[in-house]
Amino acid sequence: MSRAGAIRRIVSAAALGGGGITALGVATYGFLLAEAVIARKTVGRPHGDNAPEADGLYGSALGPGPVDAPDEVEPIRMVLLGDSTAAGLGLTDPRETPGALIAEGLAAVAERPVRLTNVARSGSVSADLRWQVRRALIASPDIAVIFIGANDVTTRVPPARAVRDLRNAVRRLREAGAEVVVGTCPDLGTVEPIAQPLRWLARRWSRQLAAAQTVAVVEEGGRTVAFADLLGPEFESSPKEMFGPDRFHPSAQGYAQAAYAVLPSVGAALGVWPEAGEHRPDPTRGEGVLPIYVAAAEAAEAPGTEVAATRIAGRSLGPRGRWAMLLRRRRGVPAVEHEDDEPETVPNAT
Repeated sequence: MSRAGAIRRIVSAAALGGGGITALGVATYGFLLAEAVIARKTVGRPHGDNAPEADGLYGSALGPGPVDAPDEVEPIRMVLLGDSTAAGLGLTDPRETPGALIAEGLAAVAERPVRLTNVARSGSVSADLRWQVRRALIASPDIAVIFIGANDVTTRVPPARAVRDLRNAVRRLREAGAEVVVGTCPDLGTVEPIAQPLRWLARRWSRQLAAAQTVAVVEEGGRTVAFADLLGPEFESSPKEMFGPDRFHPSAQGYAQAAYAVLPSVGAALGVWPEAGEHRPDPTRGEGVLPIYVAAAEAAEAPGTEVAATRIAGRSLGPRGRWAMLLRRRRGVPAVEHEDDEPETVPNAT
């Protein structure tokens, strides 16, 4: 079965209410479980079970980090949902959490403060997005960012069920008027303690789930950013710098990589990113307009790739399904000049 065909199978099962064990088959799945038990014993624990509290108002005019003081400009309301990666488990400084980094970067680009509400919790699977969305909607968000999928893989949630839960969450957020950006399931084959052949199986399963997530999110009006093996090369060359103390969750540098991969898409979703008006993909960068299932399969293999719905000749559907735009935006925060300040730049995480 082709990659696009496998993804279509998962998404179709999700739409029909099915589960299915996995896209890998029953026998392979049983082997994966046995090997996973061994891998779990080699993974330690992060520093505590709670991530630092990073909720608050962000913006360069207000100083670094979250503050409680009101601002004259109406802030952008951003909510973060998902698992330990969204929460920043293992970190001790709130300013190093992905939510804080995205909020601070967005405030710099939009030149407006950003009010962050983080409802993500460590250990969450896609089904937990139901209660997270309820809490998130209290903040009346303009933009919702979701990191989810890794725990669905490690806790053996059927991929169709995980995709269905994510689709429902995105639909509710979109119906409430929020833009939605989803960081898809990371490639668990990059986790250091996992040995072969489990590493290969984990990579295949997590990427198939990521691609299926992309189809569901785009069909509901959101956009996705593929994490894939975003941290893989750095983990292989500098595991002590990129891994946290448990050798499973990222370090502060690793979390920054994830945050800066998503930030450009967050800015583009709100129309404040410098390239937000650009709709001409550059083929030399591997960008293009493709059928959604093909775009999702390609994005799952390329970290930092954004997929969003698009139209050709005014039509959203083609002979092979919905059209999607595949983009590879530059990571990081572009230079921003303020009237009374020197140019301010956050280095790209590339």
